[in-house]
Amino acid sequence: MSTDIKEVVKEKYGQAALRVHAGGSSCCGASAATDACCDPITMNLYNDTQASQVPEGALKASLGCGNPTLLAQLNPGETVLDLGSGGGIDVLLSAKRVGPTGKAYGLDMTDEMLALARENQRQAGVENVEFLRGEIENIPLPDNSVDVIISNCVINLSADKDRVLREAFRVLKPGGRFAVSDVVVHGDVPAEVRQNVLLWVGCIAGALQDTEYISKLGDAGFEAIEIEPTRVHKVEDARVFLHDQGVDVDAIAPQVDGKFISAFIRAKKPQTETAKP
Repeated sequence: MSTDIKEVVKEKYGQAALRVHAGGSSCCGASAATDACCDPITMNLYNDTQASQVPEGALKASLGCGNPTLLAQLNPGETVLDLGSGGGIDVLLSAKRVGPTGKAYGLDMTDEMLALARENQRQAGVENVEFLRGEIENIPLPDNSVDVIISNCVINLSADKDRVLREAFRVLKPGGRFAVSDVVVHGDVPAEVRQNVLLWVGCIAGALQDTEYISKLGDAGFEAIEIEPTRVHKVEDARVFLHDQGVDVDAIAPQVDGKFISAFIRAKKPQTETAKP
């Protein structure tokens, strides 16, 4: 992640964590219905049963675009890693699904979010969880150590997605699964329009085209790659935010509607390495 993007992301997510600590919601959190930030992206991602399993602070700090814990296959005894774990909601939910014989790691580079996540872990009384400080481009875990990698609208924030995917491949065990939620672009969108809308959709520009995401996963070594749309974003959802950015919403609507998608992205690490000629 380049230094400038990294600092913007750290500041944004650090401020979100501090707002939750103070009893509010993150700018893009599930309960931020009055905020003109990313609410249509992040709201209503967790059902009542899941919400009841985690502390309120974990739910309020959710800044994701999907619910990978609902869509990913997680089995008792497995080791799960959440890239960009934030307030810890997906880690805590995953820990319950893999059970006491399993382990859930959360990786985050923001000290404030890590502090919030550890407090949420303490409140939840979940022991099979460990939150790690670090960057998703340099995962502080050994090779072949994780069964499943999840992530919730974080990989799109990285300036070096190729490295993120190579690192994910490295730490996965043979046969391990990649199962993340992310924002992708479907089809062609003019550069200036893409930049403005992605400021809303991803809170910072960076989403890949779906075809490019598939290509990068393949280059990293993954197989059985699938992209499943989970939410199609309409420009009307972003009218207030885009208007405040000086964007003529009615003018760009035909170029934007249906092209920005929250998606569930699946892939697998091969069970054995392909023999090289």
